[in-house]
Formats: sequence, structure tokens, C-alpha cells
Amino acid sequence: MPNQAEILTAHKFYLELRLNGFKEQVDAIFLECQGFQRTQDVIEICEVTPNKWGKASKGEVVRTKLPGNVKSGNLTLRRGMSNSITFWNWFQLVQDGNWSKQRKDASLTIYDQAGKPQARFNLIAAWPTSYKLADVNARSTEIEIEEIEVAFEGFKRIQT
Repeated sequence: MPNQAEILTAHKFYLELRLNGFKEQVDAIFLECQGFQRTQDVIEICEVTPNKWGKASKGEVVRTKLPGNVKSGNLTLRRGMSNSITFWNWFQLVQDGNWSKQRKDASLTIYDQAGKPQARFNLIAAWPTSYKLADVNARSTEIEIEEIEVAFEGFKRIQT
């Protein structure tokens, strides 16, 4: 029987984000990722050809769709808050105006429960656009959630 690909279902995987060239160790294991998207605009061209239908005195209208600019969505990564301040420091460096040096290539790896990489995406020129903590309630039994939004110029899926 051939090897069947594992389908990554809820509660059976986690994500790790590693930043290339970052001095601090990245403590970045996430349980949720939203907005992972790459789209391409559609450019529609309308032209009139000399072809004539029936007794029409004008040509046929032809619409052609061409690929346009490629856009990347922003990633929103969420995890239980830890004592690591790596992402806060990265966000602070961008906020302080040194953003061009803080654009980092990164890899986002999805692991299965056994800790084996199942999918990897290389992000190009990533930088944090927002940092957020969930509302704090001392009477709550929920985990404090840390959220970071990361913009990037492009990504590639690579074989693990």
C-alpha cells in the first residue's frame, strides 16, 4: 500500500516561526495562524475584433484575462503568552524607525504531533505590523494569548 499523505487536523499540529539573521533566539511555537494567502490580480482587457456576427455592422467584443500583480496577505500568529520578549523586541525595533534592517527572511514550519515537519514556507522580507495581548481578566481560567501580525513580500512552499 503506498504512503498516504497525512491530513493535518485540528489539535494535531503546531507551527514554528524562525527568523533568519535575528540575534535573539526565537521562542515561537504557535497554535494558530490566519491570513496565509498569496493572490494574483486579474487584468481584464476588452477589445473589438473585426469578426462580425450575422448582419452586425460592428466587430465582436472579446474579453481577455491576464495575470497582474501578486500580493501577499499578512499572517496573524497566536500563541499562549510566554516569558519570551523576542517578538516584542522585533516590533519595537521596527517602531523605532530602523525598519529596513528588521525585514527578515523567515521560515514557517508546520509540524505533526510527532514533531516531524509536514509543510514549510519561506517568507521573504517579513516584518511585524502589530503586537497584541488578549484582554486580561484575573478571574478567567483561560490562557493569556499573545498575537503578532507579520507582513511579508512573498512566500514559497518548499519540500520538507
